[in-house]
Amino acid sequence: MPTEAILSTARQFLGVDPTVRISLEPIKRGASGRTIVRVKTPGHEPFIGIHWNEEREDNSQFIPVANFLKQAKLRVPTIIHDRARYRVALVEDLGNVDLLSLKDQPFAERLPFYRSAFEQVDKLFYAKPAKDFHLMPPFDAKLYRWEQEYFFEYMVEDYLGMDATALRKNPVLIDLSERLGTVARHLVHRDFQSQNLMIKDDKVWLIDFQGLRRGRQEYDLASLIFDPYMDHSAADREQLLSLWEEIADERPLETLFHECAAQRLMQALGAYGNIVKNRGDEWYRPHIATAARLLGEVTQGTPLEAPLAPVLAKLA
Repeated sequence: MPTEAILSTARQFLGVDPTVRISLEPIKRGASGRTIVRVKTPGHEPFIGIHWNEEREDNSQFIPVANFLKQAKLRVPTIIHDRARYRVALVEDLGNVDLLSLKDQPFAERLPFYRSAFEQVDKLFYAKPAKDFHLMPPFDAKLYRWEQEYFFEYMVEDYLGMDATALRKNPVLIDLSERLGTVARHLVHRDFQSQNLMIKDDKVWLIDFQGLRRGRQEYDLASLIFDPYMDHSAADREQLLSLWEEIADERPLETLFHECAAQRLMQALGAYGNIVKNRGDEWYRPHIATAARLLGEVTQGTPLEAPLAPVLAKLA
């Protein structure tokens, strides 16, 4: 059992026998095939225990990617002990405050945290792994197409009960995946959204980075700026783009940025449909309408508008 593996690893790390009380507090975070708990015991600072299964290929990347990002001076939790053969890692506890938990604060008060997050994206842009460092497959046309298929299967077909045949064959969507997949030079987090940005010491720290790979930086930016959990207004998105421009000295090209946002939102909708319908987690259901509305905004007046219109109309 995952918790038993974490507990035995914690006892090994602490050097204590079974009579010493250790409590495991569940931390619910996403749906990535991992068990995450806060480990507490008298006389020791809390730490996080993670056990992963083989449901997703990227889960086994957590430890090496964490070590690489730490060496590259990005803010990520320290791996304090691991038993990789048992798929367990003990990591630094960053606390309970993520960017999503600050959603109800005034936007102006949250801006410094977005600056901190963007600075991490900018630093990731220049991080250089060793040539033999293993990364997940890059964001190429095949992976973008996989994300679209995820949307077709789990949102369009399973959740809405619609026929996705026309969408699968639509040349506009095929062309989108091929054009976005032509460039994959720099490292991207791949799930750069408010739940994966922890706040500690008034700075943003990255978690859930095991999907690190080469791709388009615009994808990470779009993931945060068009984050359905936060639902930024158009004015807020403009401020965020201006903030990014201060840090990077340039803005993403609007067409490319919106195409990356559309791709990301389709992926998110596929994930929400899968989690709500097949895993019964209702927390994600309210975010479906938000993601659909944002997808409508970024595709309005583009070749993507017509093929997605029937799906978005039903989601509305």
